[in-house]
Amino acid sequence: MKLRPEMTSDALTRLKRARGQLNAVIEMMESGQDCREALTQLAAVSKAIDRAGYKIIASGMRHCGAARDRGEEPEMTEEELEKLFLALA
Repeated sequence: MKLRPEMTSDALTRLKRARGQLNAVIEMMESGQDCREALTQLAAVSKAIDRAGYKIIASGMRHCGAARDRGEEPEMTEEELEKLFLALA
C-alpha cells in the first residue's frame, strides 16, 4: 500500500516532532547533561515513533476497509496489516 498524504499526515507530524526531540537528546548527550532528563526525552521519542507507526496502520486499516465496503479489492489483506501491526508491538 502506498503512503498517501491524506493517510499519513498525523503520523508525519508525530515523526517530525520526534525528530526534534531526538535532536535535543543528542545535544544533551554531547553536552554532558543529566542522564535522567536525556532518558526521559528518549522515552518520549520512542513513544512518538511507536504512535506514528500505529497511526499508519490504523489509516491502512480504514483505507482497506473502505475499499472492501465499495466492493473493491483492498491493497493489503487483513493478515498483512495484522503482521505489520504486530511488528510494532
